Amino acid sequence: MHKVYFTPATPCDRLLVHSSVEPVIKEQLKAQFEGLDPVQLLQEIRHAQQVLSDIAALDVGADVMTARPSELSDFVSSLATAWKDGEARPTHRKRPTAKRWWRTRVDPFADAWPVIEGWLIAEPSVTANVLMNRLATMIPDAYATKAKLRTLQRRVKAWRAARAKGMVLGAVRKLAITPAEV
Repeated sequence: MHKVYFTPATPCDRLLVHSSVEPVIKEQLKAQFEGLDPVQLLQEIRHAQQVLSDIAALDVGADVMTARPSELSDFVSSLATAWKDGEARPTHRKRPTAKRWWRTRVDPFADAWPVIEGWLIAEPSVTANVLMNRLATMIPDAYATKAKLRTLQRRVKAWRAARAKGMVLGAVRKLAITPAEV
């Protein structure tokens, strides 16, 4: 078996060299091809994608369809930096999702958290691993394995962040309450 491949060509080039296409049609194709601007075509495609994305995501009506894309020079200048922002096409952006506020599982540290918080207040630099070991010695039935260690690490991290925020904002609030001396 011997395969023969043609040289790479666009569909328009293939039509222009094909013998069954009429010469009048070839002239029309040449004129149409010379009148095309690929950058302007890309701009129109991106604008159409933006309109479709807005309709799908934001339930925007057909009045957006009449808006024309921005100037071609603005579009061309934005292409140089579009790659820095990731995917430039508007149809590839993620849909905004509401933040989940509910819990999907029962908190395994709900009953033990007051004890853990007391340990954290007494020793703020203690690690979650040490806290988990203390819990395992106190309540071996529930905390003997390290399966819930990552959950405890997240809880300790959130507790420390809340305490740090309270310390920083508490100082700011005290400054705001205290009248300024003139």
